[in-house]
Amino acid sequence: MLKSARKKPKDPEGRMPLVEHLRELRNRLVKALFAIVPLTVLALFFAKDIAEFISAPVPTCSEAEAAAQEGRCAVLSQMGLTSPFTTYMKVSLVAALIVAAPVWLYQFWAFVAPGLHRNEKKYALTVVSIGTPLFLLGAYLAHWILPYAVRTLLGFSIGGSVNYITVDDMIDISVKLTLAFGLAFQLPIVLSLLNVGGVLSGRRMLGWWRSMVMIIAVFAALVTPTDPVSMIALAVPMTALYFGAVAFSLFNDRRRARGRGPELSDDEASDLDLTPEAIGEVEAVSAGQAALPQQADSDRDRINGYDDVT
Repeated sequence: MLKSARKKPKDPEGRMPLVEHLRELRNRLVKALFAIVPLTVLALFFAKDIAEFISAPVPTCSEAEAAAQEGRCAVLSQMGLTSPFTTYMKVSLVAALIVAAPVWLYQFWAFVAPGLHRNEKKYALTVVSIGTPLFLLGAYLAHWILPYAVRTLLGFSIGGSVNYITVDDMIDISVKLTLAFGLAFQLPIVLSLLNVGGVLSGRRMLGWWRSMVMIIAVFAALVTPTDPVSMIALAVPMTALYFGAVAFSLFNDRRRARGRGPELSDDEASDLDLTPEAIGEVEAVSAGQAALPQQADSDRDRINGYDDVT
């Protein structure tokens, strides 16, 4: 009872001191962990199947076949006594992060939402419902291009050599690609939020299209393995999602302009209507309102030279 009475009411505009922001961030992280940790424990029971699924893109063969085929296949191995256990933990955590994507995406949005206006917070469910499929689509695309990336990388092998690929290596590259593709596919969500919040206009984003196409191409080249298939597979969807966000922003700006009239730039003055209009008859004083004091008709009625006591 006393605890609820001492609790301060929340600011409707989401303003809070730095300590409150840090406490809010901690609470959101804890809530996300409450979803990730149980899913990680559950995924441990299926870790072997998940590891085999992640390692499936590797063209495996024996040592003799690997030396004869000159890099067209590799030997899949696990190095060290603790490697199988760490492999189980890694694949379980990756599976939990992917499955729990709706939870931690919502927690991230809930942390950002208090800084938005009240009419902008209603997009929380929409953001999560769109962001989660986009993240999963990026993760699926990363797994789809992984076999092509592995074959391309194995093609640089020296003749007669044997390639040993550990399961940990496959998990690492799978995690990097999954996070890179999944988070990259959140680009339209971020741009749309900036537009809804009034930070960026659709016209400005459209003016950046040349720079954005170049940035997306460089980003795709950095986060993907050194093969053109992976780069194109990431750059093309990201570019399409960028232009989709631009189209949404232009439509949203037009809708907003219809609702509040024409917008003016910072250095542009609005037009003034200087047309004179008739004032019309003065309305009579309504009942219950005090009338102005009656003015004196002659000097005899003046008090000390003034019309009234004031």
